[in-house]
Amino acid sequence: MGIELNDAQVAAFGRFQAELLDWNQRMNLTSITDPAEIETKHFLDSLSCLLALPRSDGRPIAAWLASSPKAVDIGAGAGLPGLALKIAWPGLRLTLLEATGKKCRFMQHVVETLGLADVTVVQARAEDFGQRAGRLAFDLALARAVARLPVLLEYGLPLLKPGGWFVIQKGRAPQEELASAQAALQTLGGRLHQVAPVDVPGLDAERALLIVAKTGKTPAAYPRRAGIPERQPILT
Repeated sequence: MGIELNDAQVAAFGRFQAELLDWNQRMNLTSITDPAEIETKHFLDSLSCLLALPRSDGRPIAAWLASSPKAVDIGAGAGLPGLALKIAWPGLRLTLLEATGKKCRFMQHVVETLGLADVTVVQARAEDFGQRAGRLAFDLALARAVARLPVLLEYGLPLLKPGGWFVIQKGRAPQEELASAQAALQTLGGRLHQVAPVDVPGLDAERALLIVAKTGKTPAAYPRRAGIPERQPILT
């Protein structure tokens, strides 16, 4: 994928995998328990987000990896893609946003175990975070398998500064979701920049990255109260 990792970073991924498997025996963090599948379906799949960055503003991956943007992983779960990206991108100033307490505790444990700096774990709903501390706070937002696109846009676009980027991982070219998301994009101040198919080594399933630019203002009414975006997505 054109991403270079040093020995310390490879070792950090090994420790992350060990902690994930250990904690998974006590709580449901992942259904993937084969180490080779964790490397492919979790770690490499997460790192594929880096392939979206040159497509956003034309800078090579190396230039992005030398920068220190503020990023938020929405619905971070077990820390994917956020913690995987942080290992590969030490300068990333990362917030891991997750509503479930046990998952937050796991991520905090991994952050402390790996000695990762500039990582904050926040237990909150995206709707609440987007109306308070997280509003207009980030240069980059990330999401993986969280919600359908109109809902996800309402979670993510309020968090971004104007000029920020939202990288959304989807399982395949999501044409149906894109068609349903036009009203949300227009309402929330976003613009679809590109749909980028990606090949993840060792993974047969299709993957696509949706790259959304924050080009306008998000009205103060958004995001709406917790649960409303999912029940009543912006469709018209």
